[in-house]
Amino acid sequence: MVRVRDHRDRAAFAELFTHFAPRIKGFLIKSGADATMAEECAQEVLTTLWNKAGQFDPTRASVATWIFTIARNRRIDMLRRQRRPEPEDLPWGPEPEPDQADVIALQQESENLSAALAKLPDAQRDLIEKAYFGDLSQSEIARITGLPLGTIKSRIRLALDRLRHAMQ
Repeated sequence: MVRVRDHRDRAAFAELFTHFAPRIKGFLIKSGADATMAEECAQEVLTTLWNKAGQFDPTRASVATWIFTIARNRRIDMLRRQRRPEPEDLPWGPEPEPDQADVIALQQESENLSAALAKLPDAQRDLIEKAYFGDLSQSEIARITGLPLGTIKSRIRLALDRLRHAMQ
């Protein structure tokens, strides 16, 4: 390892590769990696060994300890990449134009609803507008109008029933 670190000795690296590649692969398989991932990870570990040989310090760790620490960290990185969800396909740019038949149907439905609302008795129409267009709860409507809550509920229920029949 010192020859690789100090002199970029390819022959010394080949010896390290021959010795450690199968051991790293076996270590990774024992830790749960499949053969393909273990092979890929072992190659990345040995590439890292070549590229970061200058960081090796024999006073801090043996060659084997240093290499297997790199292998363990690389395995963790690969697992994280596997578990990370892919970003969903987001549509970029303008939204596609809606189908003209859908647009026309929605316009007709809106016109029918407006006509049906106009035919409701004033008391029911007022409550429907407060509940659905004013986004008020039935309790809030009762407090504002001074009508009993039961009356509010009955009128809204009757109004919705009339609207449902008018829209069919």
